[in-house]
Amino acid sequence: MDAHVSDGIAEIVERPHPWSRYVAIGDSFTEGIGDPEPTLPDGHRGWADRVAEVLAQGVDDFAYANLAVRGKLIAQIAADQIEPALELKPDLITISAGGNDVLRPGTDPDVIAQKVEDAVARLSRDGATIVLFTGVDVGFSPVLRTLRGKVAIYNENLRKVAATYDCVVADQWALTEVQDARMWSSDRLHLNPLGHHTVARMVLDALAVPNDLEPLKPEPVPQSTWRHARTEDLVWARQYFVPWVLRRLRHQSSGDFITAKRPQAEKFLRTGEIPTGD
Repeated sequence: MDAHVSDGIAEIVERPHPWSRYVAIGDSFTEGIGDPEPTLPDGHRGWADRVAEVLAQGVDDFAYANLAVRGKLIAQIAADQIEPALELKPDLITISAGGNDVLRPGTDPDVIAQKVEDAVARLSRDGATIVLFTGVDVGFSPVLRTLRGKVAIYNENLRKVAATYDCVVADQWALTEVQDARMWSSDRLHLNPLGHHTVARMVLDALAVPNDLEPLKPEPVPQSTWRHARTEDLVWARQYFVPWVLRRLRHQSSGDFITAKRPQAEKFLRTGEIPTGD
């Protein structure tokens, strides 16, 4: 056998997965809010960066872009992120969108899901693998449990979209590990580092990518009195809920004036890794 052919076969065998160009789009969940890391662009890490770290291992030509911006609705994500994503020529795309729409009172999960389907139809243009996220089962959350039925309807619509466009489903509804307040940041709306790590493991599993990410367990919850718990609720309302309501009334978004943290598909460096200058 020709040596060049042999080397080519060996390279194919050794590659841990088929993707070399990954683009993530979405809102704060994909941007990585709740998982602070000052050494990284935007000061946040998140599940998508963690997935990219694993995908980059053993793939010298792997590149990663993250166009997600906090606070964005599905219409904004479709308008601002889809074309830039396609211009980067990805062979792997993750999209988690519609969560901010679902949170808003009076919105229709069927209408939101249709907008997601329209976005997925556009993203499927060049044959990239598309990963589509369902919403978390929020029944555990005092803040969000009233939305559980709405999220469930939305998820069923998303499963239909995934089946139609042959998407990989990243099933957060079935990810029982994140149905635990200890997986969430102090704002009760975003995952903390432990939660993002857990989602990264789930995404890699959905993609059937071998990895060495170990499951992590949250620390035990310290005992708390009823009075202390109510005090924490008041602090949360003052620091997070009231500002969120005020932004809605003012038609403002936490993502106003925020730009994508990784707008170009570039070689991905692991956390703490120093560029070599090659």
